[in-house]
This record gives sequence, structure tokens and C-alpha cells, in this order.
Amino acid sequence: MTTVRIATFNVENLDETAPGVRPSLAERIALMKPQIVRLRADIVCFQEIHGQERPGQPRGLHALTELLSGTTLASAAMVSTRPPDDAVYDERNLVVVSRFPVVAHRQLRNELVAMPRYARLTASPPDTEPVPIGVERPVLHVELDLTEVGGGRLHVIDVHLKSRIPTDVPGQKLDSYTWRTPDSWAEGVFLSSMKRMSQALEVRRLVDQILDTDPQARIVVAGDFNAAPDDVPVLAIRGAVEDTGNGDLAGRVLVPVEQTIPTSSRYTLFHQGRGEMLDHMLVTRNLLACYQGSEIHNEVLHDESAAFGTDRKYPESDHAPVVATFRFD
Repeated sequence: MTTVRIATFNVENLDETAPGVRPSLAERIALMKPQIVRLRADIVCFQEIHGQERPGQPRGLHALTELLSGTTLASAAMVSTRPPDDAVYDERNLVVVSRFPVVAHRQLRNELVAMPRYARLTASPPDTEPVPIGVERPVLHVELDLTEVGGGRLHVIDVHLKSRIPTDVPGQKLDSYTWRTPDSWAEGVFLSSMKRMSQALEVRRLVDQILDTDPQARIVVAGDFNAAPDDVPVLAIRGAVEDTGNGDLAGRVLVPVEQTIPTSSRYTLFHQGRGEMLDHMLVTRNLLACYQGSEIHNEVLHDESAAFGTDRKYPESDHAPVVATFRFD
């Protein structure tokens, strides 16, 4: 039997920096590479990977390549979200890195869920008709071949749902951080919630689409959900029988592996002095037969929301990685 370790890690805006700007990429890598080594991962779902330019070349994942250099993932396959020109996005790519062969991959953004439309009430001037409320980031679906370790086909879905930061409303910001009125701020929060749920519904529909084709499919959904375990986006993706009320759908339920971690250690981000579990790994129930346990590497997690909590003081990511171990036969 062979052990396979799967991880998810939001590395917080991994990018190169201009000369003299701190923290530099080298400073960040010095702190974060030991985190990568410690994962001992065979498959990693990364979030917030920026792309870098090189003369005469398409934009590439040079910062991530440097972070993985010298680790067991240095020569692993790498699949990223991409814009239509086939280069990577300038900011916040989703990337799946795998030591196993990639069979297929695709990205989805409002393909299984129509883009919502909404007339903003507080916009200046107010919308006269509904406008599209599109999401900024696609979902990345990668199929891997784990036959060599007895795992067969594995579907990995890398997600980064819309943050809780309010979406801008035209004419309602005094500056980047100051809103004109409470109701415009509330509407911005509502718009972000709409985007987050649109993504969550698309992920759930993708999971059901896979299971419609193969009811025994092994699926892992991992990433930064920007939502706590009991928040609606997570519940929507999980599809628990308690919510659907239909016991015949038990085989389609996704299980959060974090449940096997003690509550006191169950957090991946600090915000205003409180630990929050925003990064999740959900698996189909058939993977529980192979599941060995999970870890959250949050021992040195810092709080960037605190006073004087700057990137220069805390160059590493403000998210902790989650890693789960499976043993196939």
C-alpha cells in the first residue's frame, strides 16, 4: 500500500517584487520553502499564485517555480488557470501541482451557472436595469491518474471563492477603504455574497456532473473558501443529507477532513485575534476508506489584521496549509 498526501495552501499573493521593495520574493521563499518541504505532499492545490513576465515569453509561474525548487515538487506537473490568450493570469491563479500524471484539466467560470444579474440600488446613478455580476476567479478541475499507487482516477477541484470584502459600488467610495453610506457598504457585501454563492453552486454542479458520469468517482474539493465550515457556501458544496433531506443522496455528500482535527487547532487564518477555518478540503465518502488523517500547519500563523501587521513584518502567507493523508491498496 502507498501513502498519498494532498494539500491546499493559499500562499498570499506570491509574486516577484521590484528591487528594494520588501518583503522580496527571496525573503518570502526563505520562510515558506520549509513549509512546502514539511507538507511532504504529492498533490497541492495552490491559491493566489501571480504570474511574471519574461522578455519574449508568455507570462509564467516563475515565482512558484522558484518556491518549489529544491523540493520534491520541483519536477512535478503543474496546471494553472489561464486567460483566453493561454498565458497565466497576472494575479491570483489557481495551480494544481502533482507528482502523478495529469489526465485532463479544465477551468469553469459561469459555465454551469449563469452569471447573475442585479440592479444596484445605491449606485450613483442607480442602475436602470440589471447588470452582470461576474466572478473574478475560475474553478480549476484536474483529473489525475493514481493507478501506480492503487488510487485509480482522482478528480481534484481547486477553488478560491470570492472574499468577504465588499464589492465596489459605483460612486459609493470616498477612497479605497471608506464608504459613503452604510447601505452602500451593505450592498457591496451582498454583491460579494452573490459572487461567492455563484462559485459555490458551480462547484456543487461540477461535483454532481462528475458523479452523474461515474457514481464511484473519487473527488477532492480543496482551497480557500473564504467561508467558515457552517457558512452557506461550504454547506452548499457539501450537500449534506441534513440539508437536502434526502437519504438517497448520501453517496454524493462531501466530507470535510478538518473534522478529525481537534477544535482548538482547527483554524487556517487569524483575524482580529480569532482563529478562523476558511481553507477546506472536502472529499467524497468513498475516499474515507483510504483516509489516514489531517494536519493544519498553523503554529506560526500571524494576524495581519492587527495593528502594525504588515507584509514586511510577516512575509510568509497569512493562511496555514491543510494536508490530508490517504493510503490506497
